[in-house]
Amino acid sequence: MEYPLNVTFKLFTLAPQIIVTDANQETVCFVKQKMFRLKEAINVFSDKKRQNPLCEIKADRIIDFSAKYTFTDNSGESFGAVRRKGMRSIWKAHYELMDENDQIFGVINEENPWSKVADSFFGEIPVLGAFSGYVFHPKYVLKNQSDQVIIRLSKLPAFFEGKYKIEKHLDMDPVDELRSLMGFLMMILLESRRG
Repeated sequence: MEYPLNVTFKLFTLAPQIIVTDANQETVCFVKQKMFRLKEAINVFSDKKRQNPLCEIKADRIIDFSAKYTFTDNSGESFGAVRRKGMRSIWKAHYELMDENDQIFGVINEENPWSKVADSFFGEIPVLGAFSGYVFHPKYVLKNQSDQVIIRLSKLPAFFEGKYKIEKHLDMDPVDELRSLMGFLMMILLESRRG
């Protein structure tokens, strides 16, 4: 993948959709969430036409604050998971990214929780709230066990959609890279519900 990656999240659709493109504007993946499911089930494709499945993300339980979302490839093999840390995520987003053996690969944290609070508050103000996507921009980082930043996700100015940029700070193998990307995409879906 050629970094930085650009993530576009459609806000006003029945079933949430995310499109990820690389620095050359080539599609990296297309995410389509299944509607009306008690347990989360998200399909990830390598193309916008949804002809080439890349992987699937499934929750381990019905709607829960601390659910674990497992990433499986086309053969059904797990290559990782992400889990929101319940009470720790109330104030500041905190997710554990795990490898295929359920060992912690890294932790995704919000860099500045005040930015998200201000973004949510400003978004509720009549008329001015329509411009909230241009004012405050939360950032999230994936850190390894040595507390080094591996990847940073930044919200970008956008009108009627969510736009993000993903920058890589450390080299990874392709499986770790895909696992990290899936962790961030699941986090975007979950955090967008919180505001």
